[in-house]
Amino acid sequence: MISHRLLRADETDRAADLHRRAGALIPGYDTSRHTPAEFAALYRDRVIRAGPIWGAYDGPAMVGFVALLPGWIDHLYVEPARHGEGIGSGLLRLAQREQDDLQLHTFQANVRARALYEQHGFVLAELTDGSRNEEQMPDVRYYWRRG
Repeated sequence: MISHRLLRADETDRAADLHRRAGALIPGYDTSRHTPAEFAALYRDRVIRAGPIWGAYDGPAMVGFVALLPGWIDHLYVEPARHGEGIGSGLLRLAQREQDDLQLHTFQANVRARALYEQHGFVLAELTDGSRNEEQMPDVRYYWRRG
């Protein structure tokens, strides 16, 4: 059974590692551009300080997480071996309970994530050429509002 709780500061390395490994499965997203230490510093120094990070746990094992900002989903990743088990859906429902409206960006090539967001009521708001993101990959902005 999957449970959800806020990540503790000493768990940010686990979230960073999950981001790096799961992100590497997205076509065109080269997570090797940053070292594992750089991913860890991002989560330790910025992501956890900017907003809450909710983790999905199977017993003691973190199997996914969603990082929130006011009005935004900043990051959402699921353990690759656990894709398709409803963990991402559970994290999205949690985010939707926490906030009345949400936006997020994902890469256009992340077809699996796009289908998940659309399944949960997110609508396409904007397609971009990627010139505004660090990876320079075409992305999409989605929007959801309670209602």
